[in-house]
Amino acid sequence: MTTYIALFRGINVGGNKVVKMETLRNALSDAGFAEVKTYIQSGNVVFKSNQTARRVGETITDLFPKIFGFESRVSVRSIDEWNCLIGKNPYPEAKDNPKSLHAVILDGDPTEAALTEFTNKAVGSESFTLRNRILYLYTPDGFGTSKLALALDKVLKVPLTARNWRTVLTLQEMASAI
Repeated sequence: MTTYIALFRGINVGGNKVVKMETLRNALSDAGFAEVKTYIQSGNVVFKSNQTARRVGETITDLFPKIFGFESRVSVRSIDEWNCLIGKNPYPEAKDNPKSLHAVILDGDPTEAALTEFTNKAVGSESFTLRNRILYLYTPDGFGTSKLALALDKVLKVPLTARNWRTVLTLQEMASAI
């Protein structure tokens, strides 16, 4: 079986699109996924499956609105892909401040024009590196005030979801333990 990490977008934010993690774990277990574990309330799940990542994503996408009554986009990565994401981190200085780095998981490729526009949004010490559909967003002055963070959806125009580096490392730990 392959170990996967699934990241849901836009659930349990500001009291909207509420998803109880226990219900999510049970739904995924009932769908045939093994050793399902969740991390915090923002839709981070690790589990095992014999299915391909694409099929896992399709299964979850079909199942989710039936259980919760609304859609949530899900990004699925294998533990090998996740380990590669961590290994290719171009900002090792974020180790001391893991909230200064976010891994933005892209489910598509932004255009060159979008990347140029995105680059032009950077101010101060913030920067980014794009590698294999992972945008490493470094915001040492804070993600919440970052012009790049604000521009992610508007400028890149591809399906995406972001997790801070602490969450990235915790999910790796959890996935490695199952």
